[in-house]
Amino acid sequence: MLSDPLHRQGVLFALFGVIATAIHAGTALLLHQKLGLGPLASNLCGYMAAVCVSYFGNARITFKKDVTIRSFLRFAVVSLAGLAMSQSITWVFTQALGQPFWLALAVAIGVVPVFTFIMSRAWTFRS
Repeated sequence: MLSDPLHRQGVLFALFGVIATAIHAGTALLLHQKLGLGPLASNLCGYMAAVCVSYFGNARITFKKDVTIRSFLRFAVVSLAGLAMSQSITWVFTQALGQPFWLALAVAIGVVPVFTFIMSRAWTFRS
């Protein structure tokens, strides 16, 4: 079923995305609700934990590459570009076009993971 490398990578990339999202939310909620850390600091810590899990999982399992500082920095750049893209889509849809937030979020959720997968495959973890 997952013999095609592109299909296999896409499925694993999506799986690590779901895992990273759960870690982000879980870490942020734990830090905020149980340890009393502020919302912004809790969210930042959750985001950083998710980026690390996503990087290591995608490097070693999805793309079968060694873990290096260079690829981690590239991964961080792609992750931050994805965040900027998501924020931009949200602003354009809600502020410039006057559309509801749910629509902006749906577009961002549809576009950003595709962008980050393409960039991860073509640049971050390229052979």
